[in-house]
Amino acid sequence: MRLMSELLFESMLWKWGGKGGWYSATVPEEISGIIRMCAAKKNGFGSVHVSASIGGHEWKTSLFADAKSGCYFLPAKAEIRRTCKMSTGDPINVRLNVFS
Repeated sequence: MRLMSELLFESMLWKWGGKGGWYSATVPEEISGIIRMCAAKKNGFGSVHVSASIGGHEWKTSLFADAKSGCYFLPAKAEIRRTCKMSTGDPINVRLNVFS
């Protein structure tokens, strides 16, 4: 598995669904385009394996494609949200390393 260059962006945390819903950050359109062109291997549902970091806290996860916007979204685990004290609508700085 090859590691693609580091990508940096700012986004906002949002929640999909009601109680127990998923929290995510949208990867900006330009960065999503770079990922789409460079990530050689896509997984189930068009997901892409990444290493993500917010506030110095790193974890491995997958980005998921949003067909409507053409952007990827990054799920934010509860542990990361608690540690970084993030809430819906908060701006966040994200560092991504994409595995291809």
